[in-house]
Amino acid sequence: QVQLVESGGGLAQPGGSLRLSCVASGFAFRSFAMSWARQAPGKGLEWVSGIYSDGTDTYYADSVKGRFTISRDNAKNTLYLQMNSLKPEDTALYYCAKEVGWYPKGEYDDWGQGTQVIVSS
Repeated sequence: QVQLVESGGGLAQPGGSLRLSCVASGFAFRSFAMSWARQAPGKGLEWVSGIYSDGTDTYYADSVKGRFTISRDNAKNTLYLQMNSLKPEDTALYYCAKEVGWYPKGEYDDWGQGTQVIVSS
């Protein structure tokens, strides 16, 4: 069975940084694209970033472009999201999501339980 376990969330001040991790198991991690998505209080689910199965190409929502960096270590079955220059509007529950293929098209078939990020003074 697919398991995706996020970690690294917490409280940060505006302008601060956090690094999220997602440890995957139960599938051929290196064969699938991965994405991060988030849900802020009172808002719908927002796609944040995606990465090709081999890590060669990455994609970002306009809201995080230039501040967040997605990466992966296929040898460790781990996905990362480096979050810099955090803003209060980044406050959300962040999910690691398994894409259905090698390209991050925003179609998921599994996701984790999420890790909470709070950005506040």
